[in-house]
Amino acid sequence: MPIVVRLDVQLATRKMSVGEFAERVGITPANVAVLKNGRAKAVRLATLERMCEVLGCQPGDLLEWVPADDAP
Repeated sequence: MPIVVRLDVQLATRKMSVGEFAERVGITPANVAVLKNGRAKAVRLATLERMCEVLGCQPGDLLEWVPADDAP
């Protein structure tokens, strides 16, 4: 998938658990896992906004476009 979610990097940098992040954003830990594992097909802008607010980052810190040939 050409869009890679770098949520794991942001959580590790802040030493924040998936459970704490999920609770603060208002999503389930299962949905956080879907995002972290690259299985998400869409993200609501309101959710992305809340994720950025909780992590103190920009959307570009969480999402990265990678050409299909280079995708993990």
